[in-house]
Amino acid sequence: MNLKEWPVFKYINPEGYRFIGIFLGIAVVLALLGLSLLAKLFFLLALFSGYFFRDPERYAPLLENSVASPADGKIIVVDQLEESEVYGEKPCIKISIFMSLFDVHVNRIPISGKVVAMRYHPGKFVSANLDKASAENERQEIVIETAWKSRVAFVQIAGLIARRIVCNLETDDRVVKGERFGLIRFGSRLDVYLPVETIVNVHPGQYVKAGETVLGYLHYD
Repeated sequence: MNLKEWPVFKYINPEGYRFIGIFLGIAVVLALLGLSLLAKLFFLLALFSGYFFRDPERYAPLLENSVASPADGKIIVVDQLEESEVYGEKPCIKISIFMSLFDVHVNRIPISGKVVAMRYHPGKFVSANLDKASAENERQEIVIETAWKSRVAFVQIAGLIARRIVCNLETDDRVVKGERFGLIRFGSRLDVYLPVETIVNVHPGQYVKAGETVLGYLHYD
């Protein structure tokens, strides 16, 4: 049976199938060669890959102007900026979420609307919990415009161990809050930029869940 057909794989992101298959295959070969300790090690690596790439169901907040967290993790920054590279010269609120090795790494759309801009930056891989990661690390920017013309920007940022950002969006895509759009492997960060009028609903040190926790409420007429 193909790995994808196993019921348990319904709850694992497809990005993890290759890792699980490789580690399981090596474990079987090592077991057949009588190298039981090494076989157990690779079996454990396969189990950890399944854990890391887990992809639970989530239920987005219903209020239209609520902004859902795009990532699981800990809030490490809530700050008001006068200007930023991502949001331009307008004041905005920046919320940063740090994803540890043990958090769910599937990313979700924070607000319904249209993808109006995307920009990829090659860069470094400094630890994602440092402020300079926002400006120096490899990252993917996405900007969504809502039905009432507010703009929400969010940035996938690779971390110290992460070496792959997955983003399945394209400019002009219509997106729905809470739907999956990508992931970042093995410890990383997501920055969210909101209009300065946003009512913030989180604080530094708080743990949030992608697609469920409300980061804030946009102001609209």
